Amino acid sequence: MKNLIRILLIVALVFLLSFTLKAQEQYAKLEPNRNIQAKGLIHKLNATKDTLILQSNQKINYLYSINKNYGRDFDVYVDTTFYKFPLNKLPKGKHVLVAVQSPKRIVFVVKILKEIPKQEPIEVPSKAIVATESKKVDLSVNN
Repeated sequence: MKNLIRILLIVALVFLLSFTLKAQEQYAKLEPNRNIQAKGLIHKLNATKDTLILQSNQKINYLYSINKNYGRDFDVYVDTTFYKFPLNKLPKGKHVLVAVQSPKRIVFVVKILKEIPKQEPIEVPSKAIVATESKKVDLSVNN
């Protein structure tokens, strides 16, 4: 009887933990460049894993992605020391990213695990423009 209660508790615990693990699914996974020469570029994901953060003491010139045909999926002119790249612009799959810090090129991988929801633009209510009929106005010249 004691073993049956223990087994039921374990099954219930595993069942409940499976729900908490699904709630913490990640949108993306970063495989950083571990090369000693790449340590000058901090590349990480934000807390919600939907934005790539690049930071460095030196200026980051470009950020681009290479696909399996050796073409570029996107090419962004950064020209700053801190940059945030929203990952919702990338489709699901593996993306090889290159950050250019002249003359270095730092390569790392971002895997998009599931589609990241895109934020809808906020609509700002504006005053309606009403077309009116044109009227003839006589101007008198006073000397």
